[in-house]
Parts: sequence; structure tokens; C-alpha cells
Amino acid sequence: MLQYLWLSALVIVLDQISKWWAVQELVLNSPQPVIPGLVNLTLVHNYGAAFGMLAQAGGWQRFLFGGIAVVAALVITALLRRLRPGTTWVAVALTLILGGALGNLIDRIIYGYVIDFMDVYWQSHHWPAFNIADAAITAGAIMLVIDTFRRK
Repeated sequence: MLQYLWLSALVIVLDQISKWWAVQELVLNSPQPVIPGLVNLTLVHNYGAAFGMLAQAGGWQRFLFGGIAVVAALVITALLRRLRPGTTWVAVALTLILGGALGNLIDRIIYGYVIDFMDVYWQSHHWPAFNIADAAITAGAIMLVIDTFRRK
């Protein structure tokens, strides 16, 4: 099922292009409304993991999260090699997660942080800012959960 790796490459390309655009067009921590009351574009530097976890850890987390991404990429690639034909749903889910992990790894290597810029909120309740890589990881994870229920 390695034939689905093109999807990982697409996620990486779209993620990196969108982050490049965000850096060129947005001002750090300055929200730009897209859908007032629901969606802003807000450039954020995320030094932590999901939801900014460990963002204030002092720098060592960059290597931890980078290492986790490399191990995840190797495990996912091995899983893809072992998937049987007809497991397209799982292959797509894994390649989305792989593309997202590598997209954020590129940021950690180049900048030392991940570039986030999508800000979804309702009134004063904001979801943590995210990017295309994060969305791909989330979509892939949801697909794997759905697959677990479909098998029963």
C-alpha cells in the first residue's frame, strides 16, 4: 500500500506552501478575521506539541518531538508495507498522519517551532491554532478510529 505515499507528499507540499504564505502575509499573534465570530488567521509559533503542550520546556522538547516524528514515520511506513490490498481506508489514514508528522517535522528542523495560523473559535472560546499538517493528522486519526468501529 506504499502507492498511497503520494498523499503524504501532497499534505507536506500544501502544508509548507500554506505556512510560507502565512509567514509572508500575516503578522505574528495578530488575528485577521475570515469568518467573524468563528475563524481567524493568526500566525503563531508553536514551540510545543499538540495544544502547545510543553511549549515552555526550555528547548529540549524540539528534539523529543522531532524524534517522535521520525519514529512515527518509520513505523507508519512499515505498517503501509504490510497492509493487504483492500485496506485503502487505513492506508489513506496512515499516509495523512505521515504527511502531517513530516510537515511539522520540517518546521521543527528549520525554525525550531511549528508554524500555526488557523484559529477557530466561538465567542471567547478558542481552539488552539493549527495548520494543514495538524488537520491531516487529526483526519487520519479519526479515520483510524472509524475503522476500528467498522471492523466490529
